[in-house]
Amino acid sequence: MPLKTTLFDVADYLTTEEDIKAYLDEALASGDSRLVAAALGDVARAKGMTKIAEETGLSRESLYKSLSDKGNPEFGTVFKVLKALGYSLHTGDAVADIREAS
Repeated sequence: MPLKTTLFDVADYLTTEEDIKAYLDEALASGDSRLVAAALGDVARAKGMTKIAEETGLSRESLYKSLSDKGNPEFGTVFKVLKALGYSLHTGDAVADIREAS
């Protein structure tokens, strides 16, 4: 019997707010802007890209493109997506972290 495999998609495992915040914090701590963009895309897919597109006023297609590992989103797009996800960006002693917006 042949082994059946499926592609791994991290969005399938971002099911709790704790997991999402930890995932985004690690991406921010990396200092890699492409990793941060891709992580935001993963979280947006986990939460529902259509919903995020509606809340940001941006098209799904442009979000998929800019929030990929090859994307380079404008800073305004990053803030719109964070707000739509219910997060804000804060600085700590050495690195930024993600917090639920109040």
